Amino acid sequence: MTEQLKIREMPLDERPREKLVARGASALSDAELVAILLRTGVEGANAVEVARQLITKYGSLGTLSRCSVKELAAIKGIGLAKGAQLAAAFGLGQRLAHENFAGKKVENPEQVYELLGPEMRALHKESLRVILLDTRYQLLRIEEVSLGSVNESIAHPREVFRPALLYSAYAVVAVHNHPSGDPAPSQADHSLTRRLREAAELLQIKLLDHIIIGAPAEGRLPYFSFKEIGIL
Repeated sequence: MTEQLKIREMPLDERPREKLVARGASALSDAELVAILLRTGVEGANAVEVARQLITKYGSLGTLSRCSVKELAAIKGIGLAKGAQLAAAFGLGQRLAHENFAGKKVENPEQVYELLGPEMRALHKESLRVILLDTRYQLLRIEEVSLGSVNESIAHPREVFRPALLYSAYAVVAVHNHPSGDPAPSQADHSLTRRLREAAELLQIKLLDHIIIGAPAEGRLPYFSFKEIGIL
């Protein structure tokens, strides 16, 4: 089988690196792109097969991207150097996604989900982040406020609005994820939203929305917006 061949034994037009040069990244599968970063495989499996096994093990490229360098390094055939290369590549991808929104308005839940959904829905812990916007609702930066346990994220409003004061933001969007995948708000989420609304009024900073990121599922949106239900 082709998977058992070493990369150098494969036909030229099937080798990931040569394929990338000739046809561009869009012509390669996720496994082939990861294989270019891995460079080498292990006994009995070339780099493409190792990459395919990695993606299968974690269920998706997005989940794999959330692994720490230590987690990646502990996997057979990866090690510290390859783990660091993978983490760096995923980190660049996330930064590029944020950069693509520079100078663009972020004012509705769909845009927030497009900006942070792919990254945050793969997290194993709750992360609370604040999107900082200027007077035209254009993206200034994104700051992580807290990283909670598997099912709880705790943050005081002063921690949420501190970045807004530091970077002179006109408006903010609070965003956190539910690792369970269900974006339905808890009582704690409702309580936090009320406290954020009160703090925003005192600080004269516009709280555009508080959005909960979940996972796509039939019959529901992959996010919940407190603005859409009229609380903000």
